[in-house]
Amino acid sequence: MPADPGSPVLRREMRAHVRETFDHALSECSIPRAFGQSLHCKQGNLRVEDQLYPLGKFAHTLVISIGKAGHTMAEALRNIVGTRLIGIVASPDAPAEPLGGFRYFTGGHPLPNEDSLRAGDGILHLLHDSSPEDLIIFLISGGASAIAEKPIRSTISLTDLVATYKALVHSGAPIAEINAIRKHLSALKGGRLARAAAPAHQLSVLVSDVPENSLDALASGPTMPDTTTVADCCTIAKRYQLLQQFPPSVRSLFDRHQLEETPKADDMAFEHSHYATVLSNATAVNAAVERAALAGFAVEVDNSCDDWNYERAADHLLRRLRELRWGVSRACLISGGEVTVKVGPRSGMGGRNQQFALYCAQRIADQNVTVLSAGTDGIDGNSPAAGAVVDGSTVERARQRGFDVATAMANFDVFPLFDAIGDAIITGPTGNNVRDLRILLKY
Repeated sequence: MPADPGSPVLRREMRAHVRETFDHALSECSIPRAFGQSLHCKQGNLRVEDQLYPLGKFAHTLVISIGKAGHTMAEALRNIVGTRLIGIVASPDAPAEPLGGFRYFTGGHPLPNEDSLRAGDGILHLLHDSSPEDLIIFLISGGASAIAEKPIRSTISLTDLVATYKALVHSGAPIAEINAIRKHLSALKGGRLARAAAPAHQLSVLVSDVPENSLDALASGPTMPDTTTVADCCTIAKRYQLLQQFPPSVRSLFDRHQLEETPKADDMAFEHSHYATVLSNATAVNAAVERAALAGFAVEVDNSCDDWNYERAADHLLRRLRELRWGVSRACLISGGEVTVKVGPRSGMGGRNQQFALYCAQRIADQNVTVLSAGTDGIDGNSPAAGAVVDGSTVERARQRGFDVATAMANFDVFPLFDAIGDAIITGPTGNNVRDLRILLKY
C-alpha cells in the first residue's frame, strides 16, 4: 500500500531524493574530471581547446591560481603537465598537502583579509618581469575577488576595503554589478592582471560562478577585457545608495571623479590571451536533471530567476512547480544561478540559500513539496552550511523547537534554526564553485 503523500515516510523519501540529486551534481562537477576532459598534455605540449602551448619553448611557465578552487585547480593542472610548474595559489583554506613550487596565501572570503593583500602583492611581484617568451597560466574560480586583492589607491586601507566589500555584498545587487565596482577599485581586477602579465602569452582556465553571458564578472575579470565602465559604477552606486556606506577613501574617488577606466577589448594586454571555461553552473544543472529523471520525476529547468531577489525567485519557482505537477505524479523543477538578498542592519548567521529555503518553507507549510537550495562551494554566506532542505513540516518543527520563523528571516539569522532541526546541508568546503543549485519536488 503506497505511503500517504503527507506521511513522514514519504517526506523522508523525498528529502533523500533531493539530497541525492544535489550530491550527484557535486560529484559531476569534479575539477580533476573537467581538467582531464579539457586539457591534454603530450610530450610537453599542452593543448587547451584549439590552442597548443609547447611548454619547453617558453623561458618561464608561471601559474597563478586564485579562488575557492585555487588549490584543486593547481593540483589538477600539475597532474596533467607534470611537476615542473611554479607559481602562486590563493584560496580560502590551506590544503593538507601544498604543492611543491607554489607559494600559498589564505585569503579571506567573502571579505578580504591581510593575506588577500599579500596575495595581490605577491602576484604582481611575480609578474613584474614577464616577457614575450613567458607563458602565464591563470586558474580562476569564484571567490577570487576577495581572496586576492590590491586596492587601486594606497589610501584605501584593509579596514576601508572590508567596509566597501561589506556594503557591496549586503546591497542586494547582482554579482555582475557588485564586481563592476570592485573592478574599478582594484589593481588586479577588470583586466588589470592581464596588463601586469603583458607581453607574456596568457592562458586563463575558468571554473565559472557567474552567469554564462557575464564571464568577465568571474573573480571580477582579472585577466579579461572589462565590459563595464566608470559610468556604470556611478549608476550602480546611486541605485543601491552605496556612496554613503563607503568609507571616505573610496567615496572620494566617486565624488572627485577619480575612478579610472579598466582595460577594454582593444588593449594590447589581451593580444596573446586565450580563455577556456572548463566548468560552469550548466554542468551542475545538467547532472541534476539526469539524476532526477532516472528517479522517475518529470523534470523541467528554469534558470530565469538568476540574480532575482530571493522572495520573487521563490514565488516564481513554486508557481512553476505547481504548474509542472499537473498531469504527472512526481514533478521536479531545477534552477541554477544565484538569488540576491539585501541584508539589513541586523545580520545573524546564514546565507542566500538558507534565506531562500526558509522563505519557501513558509509557503509550502503542510504541503507535499520539498525544496533544496545550496551552494556548490559548500559555504552559504557566513555560515558553515552549504544551504538547506525544507518541506511541509519545516515550519512546524522549527516552532516546536522554540524558533520564530519570521524573526529569523528578518534578522537574517536562519542557520541556527536549520541547524537545530536538522535541515541544514553540511558538506564542508568542496574546493569548487559553480554557483548555486535549487531543486524543488512536488508529489
